[in-house]
Amino acid sequence: MNEDRPSWEMTLAYQEQLAAGSAGEDVRSATWLLVDDGTVVLTAAGQSHLLRAGDAALVGGQVRHRLATHDGAAVTRADLRAVAVAYPIANPLVVRDFVGRHGGVAELVRRCPLAGPCRPSALFASGYASLLGAAMTASWLEDTGRGTDGPAPVLDPTVAQVLSAVIADPGRAWSVEAMAESVHLSRSALGERFRRSLGQSPSEALRDVRMRAARHLLAGGDRPVEQVAYAVGYGSGAAFSRAFTTVHGTGPQAWRDASTTRDADRAEARRGDHRTDRSDEEHPPDAVLIEDRAS
Repeated sequence: MNEDRPSWEMTLAYQEQLAAGSAGEDVRSATWLLVDDGTVVLTAAGQSHLLRAGDAALVGGQVRHRLATHDGAAVTRADLRAVAVAYPIANPLVVRDFVGRHGGVAELVRRCPLAGPCRPSALFASGYASLLGAAMTASWLEDTGRGTDGPAPVLDPTVAQVLSAVIADPGRAWSVEAMAESVHLSRSALGERFRRSLGQSPSEALRDVRMRAARHLLAGGDRPVEQVAYAVGYGSGAAFSRAFTTVHGTGPQAWRDASTTRDADRAEARRGDHRTDRSDEEHPPDAVLIEDRAS
């Protein structure tokens, strides 16, 4: 395996209908989206991007963004996010005609080739994430004229070392000082390396890692919110709830409840679908939910 390639994660992918006149809400979470039908306007980092059917976009978790549509649209969404990025790609990253350039990947994500509830293992989740991440990266390299054969920017190895340690143990009492000491750097020197390599501060990267771990724990079981808080490094349930709400726009318990409701709605939709068309049976159009079972 080529260790210079990006490493990506993803826990869910689903299809969504946006009503005409939908203005969307500002959110700050890692998002990949593909416009299946209609047009949408993605506003992120102070800029607006008109996306037509076939276009795709990737927004990192540190950037607030909003999705709106005038006439209505159908989109496929996923929480695709980079873990150890070899290429410091644009954020947001817009890829025109993603379907035309990566039709096989788009079709795979749109139509999960599984029967019944779509809950594959972490191996499937990793495979989906790697395919999408590689396709988005390849398009970015092509569109920026870098090409895929020449040398590409590589993540600072010191930053990679710190991120690996934090990802391995998000519950540790991390601080910027502790992160810097782990690689024998000053706080300011580490901050400069993070900003240059990732475009975010060490504390922002730490928050993103902890929020990702929290989402896994909240979605994957019934562990009390306070236990989740301690597991991902927060000293109290209140501190964790404030941080989670700031990032997601809703509290951890409400997020878990909404996730559970969404899963139940999808299961009910599958049970109520009695269509006999063979192509529909082989390619269920329902939302694709991919749960990462990693501990």
